[in-house]
Amino acid sequence: MYFMKMLVTGAKYEFVRQAENCRSTGSDFVAAVLEAVDRQLPLAPQSKKMVESWRGDPAAAAVAMRVNGALHALARRGKPQYLADLYSGEHDDFDGAIAEALAQEDQFIADWMRYPTQTNEVARGGAVMSALMAVAAERPLPFQILELGSSCGLNLNLARYAYQLGTVAAGDTASPVRIAPAWRGANPPVADVSIASAQGVDLSPLSALDPSHRERLLSFTWADQPARSQRLEAALQIAVAHPPRVHRGDAKLWLAQRLAERQDDGVCRAVVHTMFIQYLSDRERQDIAKMMAAAGAGSTADRPLVEIGLEWTPDRREVQLRCTRWPDGDTTILATCHPYGDWVEWRGFPERTPA
Repeated sequence: MYFMKMLVTGAKYEFVRQAENCRSTGSDFVAAVLEAVDRQLPLAPQSKKMVESWRGDPAAAAVAMRVNGALHALARRGKPQYLADLYSGEHDDFDGAIAEALAQEDQFIADWMRYPTQTNEVARGGAVMSALMAVAAERPLPFQILELGSSCGLNLNLARYAYQLGTVAAGDTASPVRIAPAWRGANPPVADVSIASAQGVDLSPLSALDPSHRERLLSFTWADQPARSQRLEAALQIAVAHPPRVHRGDAKLWLAQRLAERQDDGVCRAVVHTMFIQYLSDRERQDIAKMMAAAGAGSTADRPLVEIGLEWTPDRREVQLRCTRWPDGDTTILATCHPYGDWVEWRGFPERTPA
């Protein structure tokens, strides 16, 4: 009895905790959905069992957001209609709509939960582009991008998007994808970013060419933030015309293979990841860090290596944009950021002391 009570308490806590996070980052609607799920989950016995028996950290696996994505997907399909009406703003009976959806679509929700969240938020590309500009300002070399956890690979097309970073315009100014985070602090350095090549890896990559994959990505946007959905749809259209190169596989093994390949002279190799590290085990994080350090030890001024990561701190207090540059191996917190890229508080690299 005590064991079962602890399981239920843990499950309920995860939905409430994630609801608080959503509300603090600007989505009252998703917060209300998750709070209703917390109250009504017993109506979906299969989904409830999956939540309560989840192996590993449910927060790291984004279990609550998997359920939220399933409900948004159902609403986008118009079933149940009362749920679709909730999402379209026809009423605010969260408990009634969520209860009906959980009871009628338990199998769909349980099946949906088996797959990880796939946000592929292109607004995070504003932080990544800022980091690339900062690196290029000191080392004006074209980049070989290697992205870990690419999902659909939309951020591999970051050079095809338009950016307003503080008062600095960057990227393709004619692009239908416009990324303009609220900017705090000084502007990033003004520098041209040239992408020589870009490829990524994901355990379960999605394809913009597949309508069901596009729908899956759109379901993980927040229903009360239509600008995000519009930006995603525009990025997906670009990806259809310019398919990103995303490999299916384990990130650690794939990265080891890429780092072992000879790096061209006059090219900066950039390992990039956004909201990826949280899904790894401690051992996997350590292995990748050792791998990067070993590769960095062999880099040169003409064949430099950088790692750019937009990730939560271990205590999940803030999201930091970090950049490590080799051959020196120095790590700098370039900025703190909104989890989905809505704002950036820029710090930049420390000024170098003249020799």
